[in-house]
Amino acid sequence: MKLLEPLVVDPRAPLAPIHPLAKIGGALIIMLGLLITVDIVTSGIVVVAILIAIRLLGLSPRAVAVRATPLIFSAVALGIFNGLVGTNGAAGGVAIAMRLIGISLSGIVAVAAVDPTELADAIVEHLHAPPRFVVGAVAAYRLFPLFSRQWDTLGLARRARGIESDRTLVQRLAAFPDRAVGLLVSAIRRATRLALAMDARGFGSRACRTLARPHAFGIGDLAFLVVTVALVSAATATSIALGTWRPLLTF
Repeated sequence: MKLLEPLVVDPRAPLAPIHPLAKIGGALIIMLGLLITVDIVTSGIVVVAILIAIRLLGLSPRAVAVRATPLIFSAVALGIFNGLVGTNGAAGGVAIAMRLIGISLSGIVAVAAVDPTELADAIVEHLHAPPRFVVGAVAAYRLFPLFSRQWDTLGLARRARGIESDRTLVQRLAAFPDRAVGLLVSAIRRATRLALAMDARGFGSRACRTLARPHAFGIGDLAFLVVTVALVSAATATSIALGTWRPLLTF
């Protein structure tokens, strides 16, 4: 759940003012470019570009690294496994690991660099999504950090009553079902109260609404997407020129 929380962004960073939809679109372009290929050159170039973009977007490299650690560890583990049992050996394992790291980092950076409220406004303004659905989705998104803290609070309360102990891995796994049920009950109660409060404030109205924070999609945002496409294309072209490019699906 903590992986979905936005990070603090430096507003003075060069890419911080980029439109939220452009940031999400750039991440999708990178993911698509890495999904269709399995080679270390394309993935390596893209990963280096993402590391540079972290600074340009105004994010803290340390905060991004902490958030990405579980996914990077999983990618490395899968790479080692494929290197040991796959047909391409160590080179294939490294390529798979780098590909998964690139896909993971692009998603993490995009989510961390976008404010949920600004993204919701952009979806309503430019994609013309139903405001009722978008507002509800933003409210649910805002609850994820609360659920994370509620999970820790439930654990402390259960240990204080002597009905749970998580000193070992086996004890943590045994305590998971009961604590998950408690979190589910708490989430339902909180969601019910939130729904009533939002209806009372008129969020459920179907009347035409205006946007308090309109954000036009400018030339700079379009240029950001063009540069992203150029980056993925250049990385793929470099890999093809070096003879290392290998498509995910071969016919």
